[in-house]
Amino acid sequence: MRPMLNLNDLHATVGEGDEAKPILKGLSLEVPAGEVHAIMGPNGAGKSTLSYVLTGREGYEVTSGSATLEGADILDMAPEARAAAGLFLSFQYPVEIPGVPVMTFVRTAMNAQRKARGEDEVSAPDFIKKAREIGGQLNLTADMLKRPLNVGFSGGEKKRLEIFQMMMLEPRFAILDETDSGLDIDALKTVAEGVNVLRAPERGMLVITHYQRLLDHIKPDKVHVLSAGRIVKTGGPELALRLEEEGYDGVIGEAA
Repeated sequence: MRPMLNLNDLHATVGEGDEAKPILKGLSLEVPAGEVHAIMGPNGAGKSTLSYVLTGREGYEVTSGSATLEGADILDMAPEARAAAGLFLSFQYPVEIPGVPVMTFVRTAMNAQRKARGEDEVSAPDFIKKAREIGGQLNLTADMLKRPLNVGFSGGEKKRLEIFQMMMLEPRFAILDETDSGLDIDALKTVAEGVNVLRAPERGMLVITHYQRLLDHIKPDKVHVLSAGRIVKTGGPELALRLEEEGYDGVIGEAA
């Protein structure tokens, strides 16, 4: 069975010209549909770079290797085409967009993706109903959803808004880049519950994190250790527990 996300010997740099710095150095990874995989690793290992490369952020260049989503080459797609194909990124540091209400932003994104796929736009009543239901699950009030995106929100609120967007868009494949950073335990549980709601046989997820505490609530099918731009070890959920107890040095040294 072909994996939903397939990365093969991926090399990538950040920066331009002589300033370009290699970050990913032969990363290979397969995530089947229906599975949640976690990527853990020390600072500078390339975790966020991986998420940016997959979603097409400017300044990051793939120099060799391949990346496919459901068999389609995503590296040749513009960022908006990758989103329309079902790729979603929950940012580690969500940006503020003054003057653009949350509801306007999300409905515009939904309809842009639907249009790219040849689907009808979501009606206003259907959109509002869905937004209210999901907002309630994530403890986001109607007033919060009327405010400009991420402006004046706490760190935990911004992360809940990221999950709100994911649940509204219902992507085929979701990447969560350190969604747990800066969250208290209640916000962590709320975010994890939102992620677990979206677990489905037809959807894959990649959860990038430093800490076991998120994986206590989002049980991964596999855990990968990323070091110096490569996956150096793969295991089950018990690997995350071992990293929590022993740290990265021992596991990475053993792999080397």
